[in-house]
Amino acid sequence: MKKALLIALLALCSFPLLAQKKVLFIVAGQSNAVGQGNAEESVRVNGALEYRYQSDSLIPLNDPVGENALDFQVANTGSAWPAFAQRYQELTRTQVVIAATARGGSSAHRNAELQEMGTWDRTGHRTLVDKAILKIKAAEKKTHTKANGIIWLQGERDANAIFDQKLSPEAYEKTLGELIGRFRKALSKKLPFYIVLTGNQQGRQPIGNEAVRKAQRNVARRMSRVYIVYEDAPLFAERNGMKDFVHYNQSALNDLGKAVAERIADLLK
Repeated sequence: MKKALLIALLALCSFPLLAQKKVLFIVAGQSNAVGQGNAEESVRVNGALEYRYQSDSLIPLNDPVGENALDFQVANTGSAWPAFAQRYQELTRTQVVIAATARGGSSAHRNAELQEMGTWDRTGHRTLVDKAILKIKAAEKKTHTKANGIIWLQGERDANAIFDQKLSPEAYEKTLGELIGRFRKALSKKLPFYIVLTGNQQGRQPIGNEAVRKAQRNVARRMSRVYIVYEDAPLFAERNGMKDFVHYNQSALNDLGKAVAERIADLLK
């Protein structure tokens, strides 16, 4: 009898997350949200899951995270999300599920859209918010839990448009607030929105990027349950965290994911 009890306890310890509450986080934005790192250097996470829309399934969360479906993209090849999930699970003892809804080059405002890259605005050549909501609702149904928050990495495309004087900072800020409202109207009026401040692009003055970061901070100040959860992306160049002129390397993505998990866990206390 004692031996059987010991075996049962060992089995429970081997799968500590299975009986725990699931938390569903949505990843949204453009290429650094998709992930342009290296899967071989990505964090190996135990117990976390990813929701796949095409197969309506939950699979172990490993890079490359994401899928080429609904105009969203798979990581090429490493992302921040295994590191995020690993740290969040350590801190909260909950099981993380990620639903990836990001597309490289996508803009917030339609004036910044490059035709095939997509936009999170209401109108444009390839609109993304409604497709993201479709995937999120499917993930909620599959996991039997409501989305716990949207993690947003986006802004480089709009920063370029601001630099090129095709978009005003005020227009970007207004559109960012509106898209948060659209997500909340469709999902939950209390849905948290977690913003990773936009980084800089090498070889170009950071005028547009600074304007985007200011707008992101303004939105977080005036809207409830909108939070800045990471501020160090503009420092990645001096920290050897860049893969190229705009994309973060895997080391930076791992650091970003871990820090975002710690910040969100702290906010939820």
